Amino acid sequence: MTAEFIACILISYLLGSIPTAVWVGKIFYQKDVRDFGSGNAGATNTFRVLGAKAGIPVLLFDVIKGWFCAYVLARYFYPSFLSNPAVNTQITFGVAAIVGHIYPIFAGFRGGKGVATALGIIIALHVEASFSCFGVFLVMLFTTRIVSLSSMVAAVSFPLFVGFVYPESYHSLVVFSIVMSFLIILTHTKNIQRLVRGEEKKIF
Repeated sequence: MTAEFIACILISYLLGSIPTAVWVGKIFYQKDVRDFGSGNAGATNTFRVLGAKAGIPVLLFDVIKGWFCAYVLARYFYPSFLSNPAVNTQITFGVAAIVGHIYPIFAGFRGGKGVATALGIIIALHVEASFSCFGVFLVMLFTTRIVSLSSMVAAVSFPLFVGFVYPESYHSLVVFSIVMSFLIILTHTKNIQRLVRGEEKKIF
């Protein structure tokens, strides 16, 4: 592992640590979104607390930072992603970005759940699977009107898509998809508890 590779892992973590929701709330609304709603520093809570005008930029930036780490930074080492080492590099940088988003050094290690950043990483890794997962998310969202449940179902669908619908996927990508789905569910523990109690808020 070269010094450049280690530096890119650190850069990925730092980019993932950019607390978009926190900074947008504090700079433009004089609010810390973590003090309201679900207490989560993510796009969903930003929509809930500050509205779409703040939520949309937060969502887009969180997606882009995941994509940037897993695509642009990885391109520095592998101009083509058609190999296992290239995919492994994408996954490594992507994981660092997600860790940064969940535990951001720039926001007291209190971040979001990583769903939007994970979407950006999935887009970089497998475009078809990413849009398939997003389709699952939309169907669940318009059916249940619950963002957390829709996110978890979409996360669980990811390994199914890369393992069965797109079986040509690299083995490391399949393993990553399984780990990612468990991580997303783990970060939604409180949401699951509210779902069981029937207290999870709906949108629209």
